[in-house]
Amino acid sequence: MTGSDSLIDHGGDGPPILLLHGLMGRGRTWVRQIPWLRERGHVFTVDAAWHTGPIAPGTTIGPADTATERFVADTVDVLERIGDGPAVLIGHSMGGLHAWCTAAARPDLVSALVVEDMAPDFRGQTTRNWTPWFQTWPDRFTSVTHAQSMFGDVAGRYFYEAFDDGRLHGDLDVFTVIADEWGRRDYWAQWEAVAVPTLLLEAEFTVTPPGQMAEMARRNPHARHVVAPGAGHLIHDDAPAFFRDAVEEFLGERSAPEAEQSVVGDLDETVDE
Repeated sequence: MTGSDSLIDHGGDGPPILLLHGLMGRGRTWVRQIPWLRERGHVFTVDAAWHTGPIAPGTTIGPADTATERFVADTVDVLERIGDGPAVLIGHSMGGLHAWCTAAARPDLVSALVVEDMAPDFRGQTTRNWTPWFQTWPDRFTSVTHAQSMFGDVAGRYFYEAFDDGRLHGDLDVFTVIADEWGRRDYWAQWEAVAVPTLLLEAEFTVTPPGQMAEMARRNPHARHVVAPGAGHLIHDDAPAFFRDAVEEFLGERSAPEAEQSVVGDLDETVDE
């Protein structure tokens, strides 16, 4: 892992659950979900590479350092260190991509997936139009209210919780490079290789290309697609009750010994529609 080892054990009984944050997020942005997830398993969070604080001066960052494969390798390392059997991966946005790519690469380490508002193909899109907006950010946000005045109530709280004393927990240029890769390649092959039960949660006001998350369910018989009405990209914070109900129902099905056949049947019906 780049920077300090940020894997945090939040406790809980049962199989491991690893929470993977989105671009510009951080492990601690899952703070409101951790208490109820502990009732379903042993919960861990981790900060992705380049999301642990300021980058040391003189650090050289090459393409391999920000590639999806690097984040997958980091996730594999975390899962191997956690041990205790295959884990449920719950990933928001970038974290969802890393979750399913990890499940494709190392199916022995993953028992189930929750993918929140992420799709496999953003080719042709770019983050470069974000640059002028980034340049308007202050060096430091003085309070959560200050951040909310710029980003809105939900996103402002999310960003401020990721920041270090109001300061960005990484480098905007590096975050941009990470996202730019998604505009040059697709991840359909990795998605179609996933062989574990998957809950696809799409925001009504999604950032994903229209129809792609539904197409993900059609292409993979292990997946169920659900839309969160009225929610924006941060479903877990924008529609927390909906998110909790959907995830708890999904995890409850996974824990029931007789659930395997019934879940597959339900998913087959979804694909046929």
